[in-house]
Amino acid sequence: MRCIIVDDEPIARKGIRKLVDQIASLELLESFNNAVSAGIFIQQNAVDLIFLDINMPEINGIEFAQNIPKNTLVIFTTAYSEYAVDSYEVDAIDYLVKPIDAVRFRKAVDKAIVYHGLLLDEENKNLEQITGDYIFVKSDRRFFKINLSEILFIESLKDYVIFQMEDQRVITRMTIKNIHDWLPKSIFLRINRSYIINKNKIDSFDHNDVFIDKYEIAIGKTYHDTFFQEILP
Repeated sequence: MRCIIVDDEPIARKGIRKLVDQIASLELLESFNNAVSAGIFIQQNAVDLIFLDINMPEINGIEFAQNIPKNTLVIFTTAYSEYAVDSYEVDAIDYLVKPIDAVRFRKAVDKAIVYHGLLLDEENKNLEQITGDYIFVKSDRRFFKINLSEILFIESLKDYVIFQMEDQRVITRMTIKNIHDWLPKSIFLRINRSYIINKNKIDSFDHNDVFIDKYEIAIGKTYHDTFFQEILP
C-alpha cells in the first residue's frame, strides 16, 4: 500500500517512518509537516493510506480527512485521546495514541490492508480481465464490450471513471489508478491525475495540451516529462 505521513512534529514523523519501514507491504511515498502540502501531493499522486495527525495548525486532521478521495484510507495518530469520537465520524480505519506501540500499529495497518483489498475487489467486479483487444465493463447492471482501439481517453470523476469513445461513453465505479494498472502501457498513457489517453488517438499536441477528436486535455506538470519521453522518444 502506498502511504504518506502528515504530522507537524518532526519526532513523530520520524517515529512513524520507523514503524512503516518495518512492514513490507507499506511503501512510504512522502512525509509532510502540514495538511496543505499533503493535499497538493494527493491531487497529483495515488495514495492508499495516510497516517494523519489531528492537532495541526491551519487545517487540522479531521478537516483534512473530510476532503480526501474516498478510497484513500486514514489512520489517525495523535497525543490526544479525546479526538477518538471525531475520528470515526470521518470513517477512519483506526486511531493511534502517541507514543505508538509497534504491535498496536501493526494491528491498525492490518485492518487497513484488509479494507483496501475489499475496495479493490469491489472495483474489479466492474471490470472483466482484459482479453486480447477488448474488455467488458459493468455499467448500469450490464457488461459492455469495449474495444481498446476505440477508446479515446478515460476520465476520472470522483469515484467513477468514464470510458470515452467517438460515439459512446461508458461510466463505471472504479478509480483511475486501478484501471491504469489494468491497461496495456504500450497503448495508454496517463497525462494528468484525471485522464488516461489512447496514444494512437492523438491528433496533435503542444507544450500544455493534447488534442483528441474534439477534446482538449491538459498535460499535468507531474506527467509532463513522461508524456514527451513516450511520444517523442
